[in-house]
Amino acid sequence: MVTAADCGEGTRFDAVVAGAGLVGLATAVALARAGLAVATVDRANPADVTNSADDWDRRIYAVSPGSARFLSAIGAWQALACERIAAVESMWIAGDAGATLEFSAYDAGERALAWIVEERSLKSALREAAFAAGVVLREGVSCERIAWSDADAVLTLGDGNDLAARLVVGADGLHSWVRSASGFDAKPRSREQLGVVANFATALAHRGRASQWFRDDGSVLAWLPLPGSRISIVWSAPAALARELTALSPEELAGRVGDAGGNVLGALTPLGGAAAFPLHSLHVPSPVARRLALVGDAAHGVHPLAGQGVNLGFGDAEALADVLAERGPVADCGEALLLERYARRRAEPVLAMQTMIEGLGHLFGNRSRTVRALRNAGMSAIDRLPIVKNALARAAMH
Repeated sequence: MVTAADCGEGTRFDAVVAGAGLVGLATAVALARAGLAVATVDRANPADVTNSADDWDRRIYAVSPGSARFLSAIGAWQALACERIAAVESMWIAGDAGATLEFSAYDAGERALAWIVEERSLKSALREAAFAAGVVLREGVSCERIAWSDADAVLTLGDGNDLAARLVVGADGLHSWVRSASGFDAKPRSREQLGVVANFATALAHRGRASQWFRDDGSVLAWLPLPGSRISIVWSAPAALARELTALSPEELAGRVGDAGGNVLGALTPLGGAAAFPLHSLHVPSPVARRLALVGDAAHGVHPLAGQGVNLGFGDAEALADVLAERGPVADCGEALLLERYARRRAEPVLAMQTMIEGLGHLFGNRSRTVRALRNAGMSAIDRLPIVKNALARAAMH
C-alpha cells in the first residue's frame, strides 16, 4: 500500500482531493487504487448513516450502469445494501402538449437504465472503500490557502497543518473554493429555479418506471422509483412555484404532486418533509491548471433534468485515475502533459451532455406555440424510431 511521507513542512502526498462528497471520495479511492498516496480534505464532519425501513434520504441519485461498474471496480458498489437500491427499468417522458417518449432497459440490452441510490448510503460505502484503499481522510477541517510551486502545491488547513502534494484535485462542488483560489474566472450562473425534493409512499406499484413531465408552467417534474411502493420526486420549478410548493404541508404537497402526475400511482403518502436547492449551470474553459484537476460540480454544473450530474463526476474520477495509472515513465502525477490528457479525455462527453441538457432547457422554456408544437412532434417522432431511441439511452447509460 502506498503511504504518505512526513516532511518538514507537513505531510506529503501524491494527490490531495479537496472535497469528500461522492465524486471526491470516488476520485480519492480510484487514485489510491492506481498506486498513489492520497488524502482528502473536507470541512464537513461525516454524518452517522441510519437506514431504517421508513427513513429514506431526500437526496437520491440516478447512477448509470457505466457509473455502477466504475463504483464496483473501486470496491464501493458491492458494499451497498441491495434492499436500498431500486432499478429504473423504464422511463416515460411527457411533453407539454401530449407527446410522449418511453425508454426501456430491456430494449437497450441492459438490466436497468439507472440505479436509484440514496446519497448517504453511497457516501458511507465510498468512505469504507477509501479506508480500505489507504486514503487519509481529513474531516471537519477547511482549506485556507494554497501555495503553488514547480515541484508541488502546499495546502494550509484551518487547523494550521500543511499538506503538500504533486496534484490537487478540486472536488469541492459548484462553488469550489479550490477553483476560485486557483485563479479560475468561472462562476455558477443561477437558473432562477429551485429543485424541490421529497419522498412518498404510493398506493400502486411503480414497477421500476421513472416518469418525467415537461409542464406548461415551465417546470419539470420527475418521479423516480425507490424500493417497494415508494418514489422520490424532483420538481425543478421557477423560484415562485418552488417557494409555493415548499410552503405546503407534507399532505398538501403529496396531493399536489399526485395531481401533477395524473395520479398514475394512486394516492401518495408523504415520507417526511420536502427540501429545495437552487439550480445553477457552470462552464469552465478547462478543468486543469498548474498541478490542479477539477472534477464533478467543480468542473461543470448541469441541470438535474437528465439526472447526469453525478455520473459526469464519476466519469471525471475514472478518467483521471486511468490517465495517471497509464502514465508510464512519468513519475510526477501532477505533470502538465498528464493533466492535459485528462482534459482532452473529458472534453467531448462533458460538452455533449451540457449541450444536450441546455438545449432541452431552452427548447422547453420557449413559450411560442409554434416551438411547442415542433418540440412535441419531435418527441413523438423519436418515440417511433427504436434505433435512435436506444442509441440515446445507451449514450446516457455509459
